[in-house]
Amino acid sequence: MRRSASRKTGQPNSTSSVNSSPADFFRSASSKATSKELERVDNLFYSYANGSSGMIDPEGIETLCSDMEVDHTDVRILMLAWRMKSEKQGYFSLEEWRRGLKALRADTVHKIKKALPELEKEVRRPSTFVEFYSYAFQYCLTEEKQKSIDIESICELLDLVPGTQFRAQVDLFVEYLKAQNDYKVINMDQWMGFYRFCNEISFPDLSNYDPNLAWPLILDNFVEWLEAKQS
Repeated sequence: MRRSASRKTGQPNSTSSVNSSPADFFRSASSKATSKELERVDNLFYSYANGSSGMIDPEGIETLCSDMEVDHTDVRILMLAWRMKSEKQGYFSLEEWRRGLKALRADTVHKIKKALPELEKEVRRPSTFVEFYSYAFQYCLTEEKQKSIDIESICELLDLVPGTQFRAQVDLFVEYLKAQNDYKVINMDQWMGFYRFCNEISFPDLSNYDPNLAWPLILDNFVEWLEAKQS
């Protein structure tokens, strides 16, 4: 039985040409542009990644910092890790790299560097800073099941993270931590408690500090030490 509506091979499909719209054209162009951008992001990642681990390791991060002309101890590198949601200190996976650079709208070293001031401005907003402050502590937990950080490292982290916003409180708290002998490490509750202290307590007069409220004991001791120092 003959087919009455057979189509000759090689004949152009005029229906699809008629039906394609400008929106389809731009969608296709946008998809190609996104694909090219992702390719550039991936190529940039592999230019810094360790061939064995398949990750950007501490050496790769130092090279990236050198290329951006930013010191590797600059707080903005920690902010970059936060933006990537990096899970392991000193390492970036490809997935983390893609996530971070997509958020920064960057696919070159120059664009990453150019995005850093805006990233810092975003992190400094109070609503965002508390998330970054919490992340900074967790990022420094380098061992499995680690819950606390030694005093020396905490002093460095205090200087780096809240130091620019709460300089007076940080300087005195660091002085106290180095002088006291009761605490060898700081846990997350104590770390977050200090941030709350900086935001809520009148300083340096401490007039609204109430030790009967749920403050970590280390802050009660810090306030006692401060009052003795001031008197």
